[in-house]
Amino acid sequence: MLISFDGFSKEQLVAHKAEMNLTASMVDNKIQGNAYMGCNQMSFVSEFKKGGKVKISTGVSTMKACQDMNLETSFQKKIETMTKYSIEGHFLTLSDDRGNTMKFVAADWD
Repeated sequence: MLISFDGFSKEQLVAHKAEMNLTASMVDNKIQGNAYMGCNQMSFVSEFKKGGKVKISTGVSTMKACQDMNLETSFQKKIETMTKYSIEGHFLTLSDDRGNTMKFVAADWD
């Protein structure tokens, strides 16, 4: 579950049911990931490397016309710019070279 991102409140993220799933199958050390930000489904490939480095591909998305697309648009633009990751307990934090971050908590924790 996405709990911190780009000026959106935790309440907004929860209301949109913002989540990213990295439990999909692994091929060649790459993970097929999915994200849902309230209306459209997104898909991308991620590669988590030693030393806290991550590479995330340009995503593809369904193209539903949604009432509020601000979160989806922002997430889609920034997810592929993330270059670093850290894991602390049940939290995954992704960050880019400019200091932007996305923080996730395991779905069974809050």
